[in-house]
Amino acid sequence: MIYTLYLASESAARKELLAAAGIPFTLIAHSADESKADLSRPLEQIVIDLAVLKMNHVLVPKGTCEGEIVFVVTADTLTLKGGAGKHEIFGKPKDREDARRMIMLSRDGATIGTGFCVQKRIWLAGEWKIIEQHAGYDEAWIVIDIPNEFIDYYLDSISFLKVSGAIKVGGICEQFTKEFKGSFSAIKGLPMYKLRELLFSMGFYETSL
Repeated sequence: MIYTLYLASESAARKELLAAAGIPFTLIAHSADESKADLSRPLEQIVIDLAVLKMNHVLVPKGTCEGEIVFVVTADTLTLKGGAGKHEIFGKPKDREDARRMIMLSRDGATIGTGFCVQKRIWLAGEWKIIEQHAGYDEAWIVIDIPNEFIDYYLDSISFLKVSGAIKVGGICEQFTKEFKGSFSAIKGLPMYKLRELLFSMGFYETSL
């Protein structure tokens, strides 16, 4: 694989997913303001729009040579408690009490969805030109039932301010996972199956397969 893959994310889980998949990547930042997102819309639309917003504000380093091609990935994950009627969208908790509230509200189940965006760029005449851009989405339904007696134990064991809905799947959370259906990697923050399919269709693997 000779192309550079830039990941514009601070998520430890996304880094772990790419590393575990054997996909080399370089971290970059973005300057998007996510606080103005309209959370009244469907979950899929919100997270895809946020991923595209981040893509529009990625800070990609200058190219090293004329014609250089790179790929850029952005993503966003949110948690939906409830259905089409009364529902609430959870992002990252504001503080410990907010995390506790999210955990208690999610005992009856929640949908965690991740939207992602992939862009292919080429360095021409001193600037990056976009060749193509696509977005994708995946989700899973999960029931995390953490008894009151264990909430502080759980929160003390994870970086709860950095995960959507205060739900960090795997590890310590396995013992509280009552039900699961859908994409495991989408819950962690990057739908790896769909991402690989999209990267392949955009030519990321063409020189190594």
